[in-house]
Amino acid sequence: MSEEEQSVLPKKMKSETIQTLHETIDREWSALQRTACQTAAGRALWNHVIHDPVADVLAGESFLKSLREKISKDKLNNAREVSGVILAVRTLWFDSKLEAAIKSFGEGEAQVVLLGAGMDARAYRLSCLKESNVFEVDFAELLQIKASLMQEAMGSAEQQRKAMLAKSVTSVAADIRDGDWLEKLQVSGFAPEKSTVWVLEGILYYLPHLNAMKVLQTIAAKTLLTKTVLLADFMNESSASLSLSTYHFYSDWPDQMLEALGFPNIKLSQIGDPDANFGLLHDPQNLFNRLRSLPRSTKINPEDGTPCRRLYLVEASGSPKQSI
Repeated sequence: MSEEEQSVLPKKMKSETIQTLHETIDREWSALQRTACQTAAGRALWNHVIHDPVADVLAGESFLKSLREKISKDKLNNAREVSGVILAVRTLWFDSKLEAAIKSFGEGEAQVVLLGAGMDARAYRLSCLKESNVFEVDFAELLQIKASLMQEAMGSAEQQRKAMLAKSVTSVAADIRDGDWLEKLQVSGFAPEKSTVWVLEGILYYLPHLNAMKVLQTIAAKTLLTKTVLLADFMNESSASLSLSTYHFYSDWPDQMLEALGFPNIKLSQIGDPDANFGLLHDPQNLFNRLRSLPRSTKINPEDGTPCRRLYLVEASGSPKQSI
């Protein structure tokens, strides 16, 4: 890293321990695991709207540098969509829907389960979690390095507890592609009978189809036991085709699929919709608005012949009192 680039780093980022931890990430983590740092970089560089206190430390220098260069290039070229804006809108959509879901539960404790939590720090930035027990489920090695980075960023366990806005945070080492992740979650203190919000942000499309469907079926079954809300994003087939080696699961009609799984209440949004905009998409001719104007069944944009690549943001819910 050049002297000029080093000078713009926050002081905490220059810590030798933080740099060593990120060297381990660059050297040892899989491409799937490294997406956690890419997401954190997006939150860090859109921090004027997301307000994540530790995103830069969790992202690391290399991911911050890469995205910063893309953003600078986009601004220089007056791009209609600036790099990272999808991630910023997606993050804010999940934040707003999570807060609304917790409010809908009424009085009492709620549980929030982050499947494929990655470098998420919602427990330290969302006050709506003050009565919620948060469970972060991810690979053991990811959670271990994340804990070390959090310690470097926020200090001792006691200092982290003081900074925490959630009632509690529990790390659950599990691979959701395996069949025992729910058992591991329950052993860690998850109570099946309590109202729960399940957050699957930026994870489903990396899973094999069979694994993704099993996860969704498992969550759908919880609607028979307690108040349950699922928040998830889905790629359509055209989006997944961008990298068949990276993306495996897709759905052109996730609302219909979730209804078939047993969710009685479903709301689907696309980037740019009134609840998925947040004032960040300024150009009326941006890609997302052009896509929204086309029927969802349209696979090729008639204006320019490009595939209609969509990201669906879906909220699904149910409870024992409801039936389809």
